Amino acid sequence: MFKHILVPVDGSETSMKAVARAAALAKVFGSEVTLLYVIDPYPFTGVGADFAYGQAQYLSAANAEANAALDAAKQAVAAAGVAEAGTVVGEGHTVHEGVLATVESTGADLVVMGSHGRRGLEKLVLGSVTQRVLSVVKVPVLVVRD
Repeated sequence: MFKHILVPVDGSETSMKAVARAAALAKVFGSEVTLLYVIDPYPFTGVGADFAYGQAQYLSAANAEANAALDAAKQAVAAAGVAEAGTVVGEGHTVHEGVLATVESTGADLVVMGSHGRRGLEKLVLGSVTQRVLSVVKVPVLVVRD
């Protein structure tokens, strides 16, 4: 039914629950799995020498965090019995932009992602990445709640 499952991860327990669900689906359907971590490559708006140094430090730390989260997710997929999972460190000023771009570039036909289930003021202040993904992607999205 699903040939290619995309799983955005952020290293949280909630995203690891989504990884487990995606791995179970991939095993049933024989699907390809791609694990995605999205970083914002240009989070700073300053200029000057301090900006360049801060940017390099940020990118180094962001890539290290991404690789750690992707490695943990890849190990979880392998432990669930799925032979291989691809990994992508995507870029986007917002996570939903990175997810959309990766859906389009990989040809994924299902997105499985976690939701922290924020409500009220917390949701208003922090926003909902899952809600934004639901509003921009044109493939089914399976939301795994915390």
